[in-house]
Amino acid sequence: MSLDADTIRRIAMLARIRVGEDEVAKLQGELNGILAWIEQLNEVDTDGVTPLSGASRLALRMREDAVTDGDIRDKVLANAPERIGPDGAFFAVPKVVE
Repeated sequence: MSLDADTIRRIAMLARIRVGEDEVAKLQGELNGILAWIEQLNEVDTDGVTPLSGASRLALRMREDAVTDGDIRDKVLANAPERIGPDGAFFAVPKVVE
């Protein structure tokens, strides 16, 4: 299937999209490319393939909800330009309130 310039203008009008005459040729190429891709997908043999019913019926594995600090403080602070506090455990930031 191939779309002509008049069809592109009609699609734009139905979608309420302002399309200039200089853009019609570009959109025609893009939409024809999309339709060619869809035609290529229609050639795929899907006989015997069960359609997905959705992910809502899948059960997720449960895990214990535990709060941790990640235990990677040194990795996080490795790029800090300046560290303060006991053992350099905090970022030093400039004062923002005068």
